Amino acid sequence: MGVLNNIWRKIFIHLMVWVVLFSFPYLLSYDTDQAFKHVVAFSWIPLFLYMVTFYLNYVFFADKLFFQKRIIVFIVINILLVIVMIGFREWFTELFFPRPQMDDGNGPPRTMVYYVQTLSFFVPIVWAVSLRTMERLNKSEAEKKEAAHQQLKSDLQHLHYQLQPHFFFNSLNNIYALVDISPEEAKSTIHSLSKLMRYLLYDTRTEEVPLKMELDFMEKYIELSKLRLTEKTKVTYNFPKLDDSIKVPPLLFISLIENAFKHGVSAQEESCIAFDMAIERNKIVFKGWNTDFPKTHTDHSGSGIGLRNLKERLELLYPNEHSFNQEISSGYFHVKVEIPLKG
Repeated sequence: MGVLNNIWRKIFIHLMVWVVLFSFPYLLSYDTDQAFKHVVAFSWIPLFLYMVTFYLNYVFFADKLFFQKRIIVFIVINILLVIVMIGFREWFTELFFPRPQMDDGNGPPRTMVYYVQTLSFFVPIVWAVSLRTMERLNKSEAEKKEAAHQQLKSDLQHLHYQLQPHFFFNSLNNIYALVDISPEEAKSTIHSLSKLMRYLLYDTRTEEVPLKMELDFMEKYIELSKLRLTEKTKVTYNFPKLDDSIKVPPLLFISLIENAFKHGVSAQEESCIAFDMAIERNKIVFKGWNTDFPKTHTDHSGSGIGLRNLKERLELLYPNEHSFNQEISSGYFHVKVEIPLKG
């Protein structure tokens, strides 16, 4: 339906342009038979021939020759076309004003007339090629945006697959360990895990979700991830209390949380993980920091794919409207993400 509307809109615009071009000479002429003949001979006939030249290039020659790199053929055909059009123009002009009438000695030399006519016929050719070039660029840009949108959906789906398996298996193993130690806590944990699964499977299928729901998911994710940690790791987070008016793309910050638990925890050393989110000057600001334990060359637990995917998503979702900063300082990994606030 959108494509059909675009076609009709294009036809309407072209029609209006030619109606205006054909109307002006008549509206500016005197109301006499001689004046009308001048309008027909020196305005309408040339405009009609320009229109034919324009659409031959716009519809056929530009796509079939110019954009196919057949430039020589394109030039030769248009030179022949201009010669034919000038011949038609001369023939039609003589029908209204025979040669003796025109050659009164006061007009410009015939060579000058043909030179000007040749230049005038190149105008619709250039116009047609330029317009087709612009349309192709717009179409290419639209296709790029659609491809980027599809890639964004694919990245989100990949994030689903990336999050679900190892996280859920770890959570189930932790719950299994809790069953004998603390049955009530195991029940509560299963309930939280079921909510996470529902959110991942159903609520994140839309392009945007309430930030309140996303924060609730993040809190449950953090709490479940804490189950597999020892007392050597301290985890804190501070998220704002919000209503449903603020919306964000789903699973936008979860890669940062997952990355912190993956690379900020040591079984032998003291570890620290912290997250903070705030609304500042019409921006959502997320900060995270954790102890940094550099990977060895034998550790293949991650290669920064999550952070790289996040950067790409931010570029697609908020071009020139976001900031992403990460650094390692004094043994801590720091990350800060800012995105515009949208209600």
